[in-house]
Amino acid sequence: MGSESIARGIRAPATQASRGANLIKHQLLKRTHERRRVGRASQSRFDRILDRHAADEDAVFVHVGLSDIASAFDTDPYAFLRSKVDSRFESVLAPGFTDYFKTSGVYHKTYSRPKHGTFGTLFLDDADYRTDDAIKSILVRGPYRFDDCRHDDSYHPDGCFARLVDDDVLVMNVGVPWITCSHLHYFESRHDAPYVVDETFEGVLYETETEHRRVTQTCGQYTSPFYSWNKPKIHRRLAAAGAIDAYDLNGLRLFFFSLGDVARVIGSELAEDPNYLVTL
Repeated sequence: MGSESIARGIRAPATQASRGANLIKHQLLKRTHERRRVGRASQSRFDRILDRHAADEDAVFVHVGLSDIASAFDTDPYAFLRSKVDSRFESVLAPGFTDYFKTSGVYHKTYSRPKHGTFGTLFLDDADYRTDDAIKSILVRGPYRFDDCRHDDSYHPDGCFARLVDDDVLVMNVGVPWITCSHLHYFESRHDAPYVVDETFEGVLYETETEHRRVTQTCGQYTSPFYSWNKPKIHRRLAAAGAIDAYDLNGLRLFFFSLGDVARVIGSELAEDPNYLVTL
């Protein structure tokens, strides 16, 4: 057995142990978040933070926790946030992910409800555009479009996620306990993370009530359900590189970062260690 094979054999158990420890750590952090309280926050400070980050940006990709916003401002959290971002950005984008296409085989661009979070479900009614990706669709309110992108392969180099990285789009996290970035899946795929494999699913895409067509959708899938990103480590790495701006408004957390910076910082880590995102 060559030295490289021996090294791989030694690293494999260590990587498994690190992945398991990371999963436990992640679950404990989620429980801590559930006990965390958000108090009343200053709306004027919230506005100033948004103004600062919207000054030179046309588009923003948002990940939102509405319950924390409701606690911070004692208002309808969806209407509150939508009005704030609408008035500052030409385009607002959000995940419209429908992972259940893998079993249902049906994706309706108007009625297929986003799987993750209440914000996406509400935003679906206000979006002007939705990508054709039957598993990892992106919702858009405003003029931003993906017309010349590959939609049938979620993490393709010419796909929708790649376009957002190329455009260095701003990501805004509000009301979430730690950094949330859907693009980490894209970076895993592009850097050949060993726990990700491409799978292709078949089904039907409905454009309207009657207009439909057969489609295939390729998307990276984890080889095990027990992989979990080490978000505290990722957050620390981006912060150390000066790539993330973080705020705490009496428990309401806001994070801002650009996808170009994430590609640069996390991409370099994945190039050295393809397991970087899921280990301690």
